[in-house]
Amino acid sequence: MRLASRSVAAVLERSAGRGRGRRGRGGRSRHLAVLVAVLALAALAAACGGPAGSGPSPSSLHGPPYKIDVAEVGGLGRALVNGKGFTLYLFVPDDHSSHSRCSGICAVEWPPVVLPKGVTQPIAGPGVKRSLLGTTRRSDGSLQVTYAGWPLYRWFTDTSPGQDNGQGLNNLGGLWYVVSPSGHPIH
Repeated sequence: MRLASRSVAAVLERSAGRGRGRRGRGGRSRHLAVLVAVLALAALAAACGGPAGSGPSPSSLHGPPYKIDVAEVGGLGRALVNGKGFTLYLFVPDDHSSHSRCSGICAVEWPPVVLPKGVTQPIAGPGVKRSLLGTTRRSDGSLQVTYAGWPLYRWFTDTSPGQDNGQGLNNLGGLWYVVSPSGHPIH
């Protein structure tokens, strides 16, 4: 799935005029078609599921997506996950700035962890340092959860709790890493 994800990103970059391809007539239509293809790929990946037993313990799977927990992730050890057990990532270009540099198609592939309207603080689960949790305002006005100054994201091909398909990807302008409970990238 990592190869397919990289291919999708390359197509997206070319269709947006940032890759080697040129933007001719119908560039906006082509961009929309690529976006629809990415969303279809995400739906297909979600329908396939993941291997049994690869996720965190069930005790960390009961909570809203803006709850930040710690669980065993793949072969990486203990890492941050959301309240549903899905692995959380940081984007190196965000550079501890508490400001997201991931928007547009980036935020489609790497959905930011955001608070629902009316909620002002994320929930800290066991093993999470409450003092490292925070929020940042996104360009659309939503509040994104941060940890140790890093805005947090999911990877759209992680379809089951505990997967780490986005680990170490160089995608959409930078590297992506799973986040340790101390707030550092896991390499």
